[in-house]
Amino acid sequence: MNEQNNKKTIQEETPKTTQGVPAAQPSSWRKAMSKRWVFPAVYIAAAGIILTLVWVYQGTGDKALNPDSAKEVVETGAASTEGTTTGGEESVEVVAKSENFVWPVSTPSEISVVKPFYDNEASSEEHEAAMVQYNDTFIPNTGVDLARGDNKTFEVKAALSGKVTRVEQNPLTGQVVEITHGDNLKTVYQSLADVKVKQDDEVKQGDAIASAGVSELGKNLGNHLHFEVYEDGQPVNPQGYLPEK
Repeated sequence: MNEQNNKKTIQEETPKTTQGVPAAQPSSWRKAMSKRWVFPAVYIAAAGIILTLVWVYQGTGDKALNPDSAKEVVETGAASTEGTTTGGEESVEVVAKSENFVWPVSTPSEISVVKPFYDNEASSEEHEAAMVQYNDTFIPNTGVDLARGDNKTFEVKAALSGKVTRVEQNPLTGQVVEITHGDNLKTVYQSLADVKVKQDDEVKQGDAIASAGVSELGKNLGNHLHFEVYEDGQPVNPQGYLPEK
């Protein structure tokens, strides 16, 4: 009788098991899952894994769907390398197309600057020399005036290749030719005679476009060429572009 009671007591004190697993384990799992931080942590970890898988899948999917992309990159890289290593002829051609200014006259050694460009940073004496007087009005010179010492006329040439964008007769500046070039540059030729070009003509550097003449605004200069250079629509000193004679 006592032995039966002892067995019963031992059975009551021994925790029940299910298939060899302590019965207390489910309650521990529930306790762990009841923590507030568990679900957010699990959610964040799962989201990270999903995003990583999506990223990997898209990377491999793009390559699979676009098999020519890698080829295109390789070919582009090869073309770039070829352009820098073996594309010398093309580079030389581009350089050859660029031009430096030349004097807009047939014989630069026979020509002098008889009125300079008005530079805001110049001295007061230079400012005075660069003023154009018309009646009782003084106007800053926006170009340079070129003339021969013997007052003879001379041939006027294009300082750069470009397109003739204006040909007109102005009552003050005489006959005018405007040529537009690349790099936002424009050259203007005034006080002309015997103009040889018309609007929309394409001219090459050194082509004859007119002869030097006279104008009302510069009548005290005799036969001369008034030459202007514009960069981005603003007048600049032409002597900063013209080569030394």
